[in-house]
Amino acid sequence: MSGRKVTIMGGGNTAFSVAARLSHLGNEICILEHPDFAESVDQIIKTGRITLEGVMENGPAPVSLVTLDPSEALAFSDLLLLIVPAYAHRPFAEFTGSHLTSDHTVVVMPGTLGSLEFSAIAADFGVSDITVAEVDTAPYVCRKTSGDSAIIWGEVSSLGLGVFPSVKTNNVVSDLKPLFPGISPYSDALECGLSSMNPVVHPAGVLMNAGRVEYSRGEFYFYEEGVSESVAKVIEVVDEERIAVGAELGYQLTPVGKAFHEAGFGPRGTLWEAINGSHMLTRLKAPGTLESRWLTEDIPYGIAAWSKLGTQYGVQTPVIDAFVGIGSIVMGLDAWSEGRGPRQLGLEGMSKKDLREYLDTGG
Repeated sequence: MSGRKVTIMGGGNTAFSVAARLSHLGNEICILEHPDFAESVDQIIKTGRITLEGVMENGPAPVSLVTLDPSEALAFSDLLLLIVPAYAHRPFAEFTGSHLTSDHTVVVMPGTLGSLEFSAIAADFGVSDITVAEVDTAPYVCRKTSGDSAIIWGEVSSLGLGVFPSVKTNNVVSDLKPLFPGISPYSDALECGLSSMNPVVHPAGVLMNAGRVEYSRGEFYFYEEGVSESVAKVIEVVDEERIAVGAELGYQLTPVGKAFHEAGFGPRGTLWEAINGSHMLTRLKAPGTLESRWLTEDIPYGIAAWSKLGTQYGVQTPVIDAFVGIGSIVMGLDAWSEGRGPRQLGLEGMSKKDLREYLDTGG
């Protein structure tokens, strides 16, 4: 394939894996890291490469530019892949805001409504016509294995994409298809943000295994051992509440068990059947501590945000709310006041009619 320039914002597991894979595919890669996390890219500044192993291409992949300077990184490419935890979406939007232009396309990977928050922040910097998209899960099951290496265990076969404003969807699909062939568009960014799989599974799964996580320091296989049939039943009720929020807003959201199958994680069936039959998820261990982004990200920026949207539009989410409350105690923070909700997303007080117009046109 003929390559293109791509700027990747972030220096974690998925950022490294995406950078290496896209480089192996013939693209020219820039990595922009926030100065607060400069140590994450120290090694690749020295070596100029990321060594990839696993089920995809293997070997060293060149990285053309590694920088902490947003002006340099945003001049490198008009396609910006933001691959950081949800709690870093706002800091990165503010870090890059004065260098954004209407020519840029930002893709949040994954988003969990981060595209809408990024758009609202860009507008505060005077860029109201930027295209911001998000995907519903990370494109690979992967890990960063050192300061200049990563491993990919599997590729998501169907990667859902939501675009803000949705009138730009076809343009973004055309941009991303050569990089991620499994891209499949949602109707808009909000539907995509309500379709993220991690917040459905992680908070309930981790909190119901809290004792084992702390005792073993994560030395067990989360999906294989932790998500038992009973745990899966609870997760499916969390999922039903997410689906109810979506239904009130006009979406027919895919149940998480079916979504796992369609993404290539496991066989068709219930959530437990998909997980129990998965080869890709089997090798993933639990987080080593309860101070994990599986809680610190997926509660305040995931299920709590969904609950706040539900509240604005009259949908109750009692099981989700229970996990937000329990998670707040475990994390030692108020997950309701952290994270994002309608105000941060630029949706506060909107009628459903106004919401639809805003999502479609951006105005």
